[in-house]
Amino acid sequence: MSGTNADLLDRKNAATPRGVGVMCDFYAARAENAELWDVEGRRFIDFAAGIAVCNTGHRHPKIVAAIREQLDYFTHTAYQIVPYASYVTLAEKINERAPGNYPKKTAFFTTGAEAVENAIKIARAATGRSGVIAFTGGFHGRTMMGMALTGKVAPYKLNFGPFPAEVFHAPFPNPLHGVTTTDSLKAIEHLFKADIEPKRVAAIIFEPVQGEGGFHPAPADFVRALRKLCDEHGILLIADEVQTGFARTGKLFAMQHYDVVPDLMTMAKSLAGGMPLSGVVGRAELMDAAAPGGLGGTYAGNPLAIAAAHAVLDIIDEEALCDRATQLGDRIKANLKNLREIVPQIADIRGPGAMVAIEFCKPGSEHEPDPTFTKQVQAKALERGLLLLVCGTYANVIRFLFPLTVEENVFDEALSILQDVLKESAAVPA
Repeated sequence: MSGTNADLLDRKNAATPRGVGVMCDFYAARAENAELWDVEGRRFIDFAAGIAVCNTGHRHPKIVAAIREQLDYFTHTAYQIVPYASYVTLAEKINERAPGNYPKKTAFFTTGAEAVENAIKIARAATGRSGVIAFTGGFHGRTMMGMALTGKVAPYKLNFGPFPAEVFHAPFPNPLHGVTTTDSLKAIEHLFKADIEPKRVAAIIFEPVQGEGGFHPAPADFVRALRKLCDEHGILLIADEVQTGFARTGKLFAMQHYDVVPDLMTMAKSLAGGMPLSGVVGRAELMDAAAPGGLGGTYAGNPLAIAAAHAVLDIIDEEALCDRATQLGDRIKANLKNLREIVPQIADIRGPGAMVAIEFCKPGSEHEPDPTFTKQVQAKALERGLLLLVCGTYANVIRFLFPLTVEENVFDEALSILQDVLKESAAVPA
């Protein structure tokens, strides 16, 4: 597509609905690793990575080669009609690498929301129960069940109800804002007393590190307590690893940071390095609960995306991206901590590996969120060519989702821009 950014913006507004929110007013022309260029030739450092999709960078040569090779054979047969070996071998690799020392099976889909929907279907089929417990601040997709599970109304649920029944929410632990593990567990116990008895709950679903909710890591004692609670009542524990998976947190999967394992786990985003692919992995007997034909989809496990996913796993191993995630995350956290004295809006710096976020609150307040300052930092960074994403229930958190393959000089350049922008924003009178 050719044209100026302004021309394309006018055409976009005329041709596409406002409900598809678009953050940037420029249009991508090409991308390479951690950089992208717009149609007018302007360069940006990409610390968004397609919302955590490009952990292996834009257009990694091995991913491009894998897709090109698959193109020479076939692009689509529908796995449920004519299967292919690459789907099976990828499932074997995921089964081997996913947490849990028990027999596993994996099914592939297309989007993260599909993975979540199918995990709930599997849980209901396996338990014969219907209830599901999720958490405030959680994000699980834009489908009807995904929205029901998501613990944030605006913008995801506005005007779209009613939602599927028997979905309940408890507060997610958030020490900065006064929510403890004990508070969360008491809220679940309250649900059992006020809304649904435990024997009707099929699953509890949570993100090991909340994504849209603000990059809040689940405390270890909270995860252990969820596992104990599920075991006590015959409830399945589902870990939504759509955003946390594939080396982002310093482990292949974030659940590998904990000493307990889930029954089912969803994955998507960086699984296929930019190609649409998602999956559910879990205990073999649970995964087999759905009847033949109950799982799948026309494009589920697309062969081009499967080929890309094989390359992604190889790249993570060969380039030691789990270790690199930890190294890069430590560097950015150290850089940000050095700014706390001169940027009083910095309330918290958190996150495992390279799943790092910085939360801004009004100076002198009792952690009152400051979304205005957050937007200012994001806007100033964008003006200087650094692409950042805002998240959090109060839109006062900036999350860093740079490709783990980012070149050293590009990473240093981004840190310099970030440092300058934070200093300048803090110096502007409120």
